[in-house]
Amino acid sequence: MNGRPDSTVKTIVLVHGGFVDGSGWEEVYKILKKDGYNVSIVQNPTISLADDVAVTKRVLATHTGRVILVGHSYGGVVITEAGNDPKVAGLVYIAAFAPDKGESVSSLIKDPAPDAPVPPILPPVDGYLFLDKAKFAASFAGDVESEKAGFMAESQVPWGVEALNGAITEPAWTTKPSWYLVTTEDKMIPPPAQRFMSKRAGSIVVEVAGSHAIYVSQPKAVAGVITTAAQSLPPRHDHDASRRHQP
Repeated sequence: MNGRPDSTVKTIVLVHGGFVDGSGWEEVYKILKKDGYNVSIVQNPTISLADDVAVTKRVLATHTGRVILVGHSYGGVVITEAGNDPKVAGLVYIAAFAPDKGESVSSLIKDPAPDAPVPPILPPVDGYLFLDKAKFAASFAGDVESEKAGFMAESQVPWGVEALNGAITEPAWTTKPSWYLVTTEDKMIPPPAQRFMSKRAGSIVVEVAGSHAIYVSQPKAVAGVITTAAQSLPPRHDHDASRRHQP
């Protein structure tokens, strides 16, 4: 060792979004593991934001050293709050919500653009939401192989309305560097909304032609953004103003 700090973070924690579970990260996990990273996958129940943040922090507590925290879709809300944990060195948003203080999924989606696609979310039942199974593939997983997309539709995890209403107390992206993968064919979170949130967060942005389920359909692209983040972080304790990245 030459005494210089190692700027590469070797631990990755992956957080899934609504309607799905952590198994969708499997191919991304395999790529990162092959590249020498220590990877954990959070199985957040998506019942309430507070619970999902608590579950994520329990996974963070199992690691030593700095961590890259990755969130897909609603998982972006979770990492925005849980990312304040001191172990988190950087945030990666994959077609994800990146809310500001006081914002929630509900507030971010309440006024969609007139030409924005409308996700086929069914009316809530007992406080939980599902996507219309017949429209799941087209809206959520347009570039996923049809059999797998069908399985994802049939194995949906109920998404709690309380989770959608969970508001951010302090967004971690104000003090932590962030990266954002924009999916240009997304029918769940419109690309213009993704661009707005990523710009506001000061994220380094990569755009890829893909569906909302890009972490399933294009795991190499997703793993590439994560590894770039892990290799780009400044040494520990470097918190200067340079974190506001240029596009």
